[in-house]
Amino acid sequence: MTIAIFKRPDGIKRIAAAVLAAATLISVAACGSGNSASASKESLNTTKGKTTTITVGVCAGPYGDMVDKVIAPLLKDDGFKLKTKLFNDYVQPNKALASGSIQANLFQHGNYLKKFTADNNLDLTSLGQTPTLGLGIYSNKYKSIDDIEDGATVAIANDGSNLARSLGVLQQQGLVTLKGEVDATKATVNDIASNPKNLKIKTIDAAQLARSLDTVNVALVPGNYSWAADLKPADALAMEKQDDGVIEVFVVRTQDVDSDFGKAVKKLLVSQKFKDAIAKSEFKDFGKPTTW
Repeated sequence: MTIAIFKRPDGIKRIAAAVLAAATLISVAACGSGNSASASKESLNTTKGKTTTITVGVCAGPYGDMVDKVIAPLLKDDGFKLKTKLFNDYVQPNKALASGSIQANLFQHGNYLKKFTADNNLDLTSLGQTPTLGLGIYSNKYKSIDDIEDGATVAIANDGSNLARSLGVLQQQGLVTLKGEVDATKATVNDIASNPKNLKIKTIDAAQLARSLDTVNVALVPGNYSWAADLKPADALAMEKQDDGVIEVFVVRTQDVDSDFGKAVKKLLVSQKFKDAIAKSEFKDFGKPTTW
């Protein structure tokens, strides 16, 4: 009995010590998490006498070059050094940005950003638009829209916003018509009301569209991938008539919009020096932001 009386408090002490240790670890972890979030936010601010490095996610296409050749040099005097990270699809650049592994991205148009962030519950915000190479209708078989034959196979992107965008371009050229009540930014092949040439619509990954020209009659290729595949807009059967929703946007996490970097980019994208730099670059013939 005596032994039992003295062991019980020791056991309680050991349990109490374990609980206290666990609580301490949780507290430290919580502090560490908070500091990490703070440091992440501060990384987009400038420090006098130092250069802040910003990683910008891009996809295959012209926008990595636009960052390197135009945007980065113009932000140098603001204390920022920009480097690009290449992604091979349209999914990872936004997820990487949301996780904080990159600080910005430039690869998507506004409609895609709106849909992707809603579908994936991501808190990302556009700082503004950049000149944009539009989606083009390309073919190794035909020389004009009028040449497209009955029953031709047409490849379009399978992601939601670019699929809808492609259907809109087909409608612009009179190749299909969409149901009158459908939201043009959310249209699917099921929303085609008429298809006078009985086109066979094939949906594939956007990154494969240029390559598909060897196996389909026509492909609608977004600017990112037409540029990477060295497809010339002048050789397209037609180019899209761009509206506000399909202009490329420079994106950061919403919490970073008012950081030094966010403010500097937002100011730059509507500045005369940016317009002048674009006018002297290989991007001079791209579609222009509606804010210009």
